[in-house]
Amino acid sequence: MQTPAERGHARPPAERDPAAPVTVLLVDDQPLLRMGFRLILEGEPDLRIAGEASDGSEAVERAAQLRPDVVLMDVRMPRMDGIEATRRIAAANPDSRIIILTTFDLDEYAFAGLQAGASAFLLKDVAPEELVNAVRLVASGDAVVAPRVTQRLLETYVRNGGASATAPGPGARPAPAAPERDPLLEELTPRELEVLGTISEGLSNAEIAHRFFLSEATVKTHVRRILTKLHLRDRVQAVVYAYETGLVVPSQGLDF
Repeated sequence: MQTPAERGHARPPAERDPAAPVTVLLVDDQPLLRMGFRLILEGEPDLRIAGEASDGSEAVERAAQLRPDVVLMDVRMPRMDGIEATRRIAAANPDSRIIILTTFDLDEYAFAGLQAGASAFLLKDVAPEELVNAVRLVASGDAVVAPRVTQRLLETYVRNGGASATAPGPGARPAPAAPERDPLLEELTPRELEVLGTISEGLSNAEIAHRFFLSEATVKTHVRRILTKLHLRDRVQAVVYAYETGLVVPSQGLDF
């Protein structure tokens, strides 16, 4: 996760036209896998494949040209891996949301992908209906894909001291240092801090609205302000932020 200074020029993705089809860039070095995802997604009237890429370098180029709503990103690819490609695409175009494709749900690469700016991760053997739903959810920006799994992934690596976003791999990790409180948190109102806490639990806008007796429109406004004030891209980045800044202690809930 970036420091506040490094996030200084970041902005949440712009609101997309819900009536427009969701455009998708497929990135994988296996043509058969790309073909399978294409066949699944092209069968949906509200989804459109904008293009394909076979490695990270090509993905960065294609994303700059096509500016897709969603990028399905493999990790292990030649020339440039998916983590570095994710970092570059997220920095260059915050409006493109990225889903990391992994083999194992506790893959260290998935955590590194979230740190690099991905909005979610999916297993490569995901069911067709789950893939379609995930693309729609990430494009909407209103929900986190598999929040409980994402939470388990974050807890595993935060508890063990974090994972390296630049060179993930096996091996012992140092004990985590106590994080300093981010001064940007002082800009949040008490209600916004509460909403940030519920986002970290993986709650949807509807669930947050029910908990605090608010309208979903009000919750959406709070979420938008939180992302803007903390210079975060989306909800899953808010979850990563909460763990890495110590707002959430693994398996112990919030610590405001």
